[in-house]
Amino acid sequence: MAHPSDLEARLAALEARVEEVAADASAARHLAAASDRDLADLGAKVDANRAAINALGVQTAGRFDRLEQRVDRLEEKVDGGFAEMRGKLDQAAVGQQQIVGLLTGLISGQGDQ
Repeated sequence: MAHPSDLEARLAALEARVEEVAADASAARHLAAASDRDLADLGAKVDANRAAINALGVQTAGRFDRLEQRVDRLEEKVDGGFAEMRGKLDQAAVGQQQIVGLLTGLISGQGDQ
């Protein structure tokens, strides 16, 4: 059997160790709670970022739709302008052909005299 003084020393050491373990457990609980708060904050930030990214995607899609509509309208105007210019060039070509015909007639009429 152990001596009473040795038993008292062992009991005192055990009590000190139990206090250390209790302090460590308390610190671990505080760290776990802080980690839970940090994780919840991170989750909220991720959700906010996801919402912002989704909103930007919707906004960007809307902007591309409007841009596409503007390009379509511009293309219609350009096509219309080219068609109008083609018509005017065709009319000018007809007029020039008439002038060539008249000049040819005048030149050949002068040769007959």
